[in-house]
Amino acid sequence: MTVLDDIIVGVREDLAMREADVPLEQMIEHATMRDPAIDPVPALVGPGISIISEVKRSSPSKGVLADIPEPGALAIEYQAGGAAAISVLTEKRRFGGSLADLDRVREKVAIPVLRKDFVVTEYQIYEARAHGADLVLLIVAALTDAELARFLTVTRELGMRALVEVHDEEEARRAAETGAEIIGVNARNLKTLDVDMSVFERLVGLLPDAAIKVAESGVSGPQDVLAYWRAGADAVLTGEALVKSGEPRQAVEQMIKIVSEA
Repeated sequence: MTVLDDIIVGVREDLAMREADVPLEQMIEHATMRDPAIDPVPALVGPGISIISEVKRSSPSKGVLADIPEPGALAIEYQAGGAAAISVLTEKRRFGGSLADLDRVREKVAIPVLRKDFVVTEYQIYEARAHGADLVLLIVAALTDAELARFLTVTRELGMRALVEVHDEEEARRAAETGAEIIGVNARNLKTLDVDMSVFERLVGLLPDAAIKVAESGVSGPQDVLAYWRAGADAVLTGEALVKSGEPRQAVEQMIKIVSEA
C-alpha cells in the first residue's frame, strides 16, 4: 500500500462518520445556501507570480511543522503579504487539519480559499462549499477518469473552481483531457513522499496553454519561487516555508518581490 492509499483509507473512515452525522441531502442544502464563491482566476493570472499560501500544521514527511493556534490570524498575515489565495489543509490524521480551520480562515479573509484534502466523493465537494471554500483540490492519482469528470462538473455547478493536481506525464494528459482550467504540478511523489522540483519543468509543456499552471511542493524560499516562475508557473502553492518562517507576511512579500524584480 502506498502512502496515498493509506491516507485515503483514513479519509474514507473519517468521511463516513461525518456523513452519518450530516447526510448528503442536508450537506447539499448547506452548500447551496452559502454566498457565491469567489473566483480565484483573476488573482492567479495577474502579472508576476501568484502565491497560494497554505495553513499547514504538519505533514507525513516532516511531522509537526508549526503550532498554529489561530488559523484565521495566520491567513490575515498571508492576505496582508499579498497572497492570491489561502490553502487550508483539512485532513486530520496526517496533516493535523480540520474543517474548523477552514471555517476560521473563511471568516477572516476576503480572498479565495482552497480546501486542500483528498477528495474521493462528491460529498466532500458540497462540504467544502458549505464551509465557504471557493476551490477544491482534485488529485488525479486518487481518481478514475469518470470520477474526475464528475467531480469537476459538481465543482462548476457550485460556482467553484478545482485545482487539479498531477504528478507525471499520464496524469498531465488525463487532466488536460478533462478540460481542467487550473492544473497543479506537485513535485512531491504522493506514493513515496520524495520531492523532485524538476517534475514541474518536465510536465509544464504538456499542459494546455490556456490552463493556469500551479507549482506545488519543494519551496524553501524565494529562490525556489523564482525558479518555478522561470519554468512557466503562474502560481506557486507553498505552506511549509511560510509556517516555519516566523514572519509569514514578510515571507509572502519576499516571494512576490523576487519575481517582480527579475
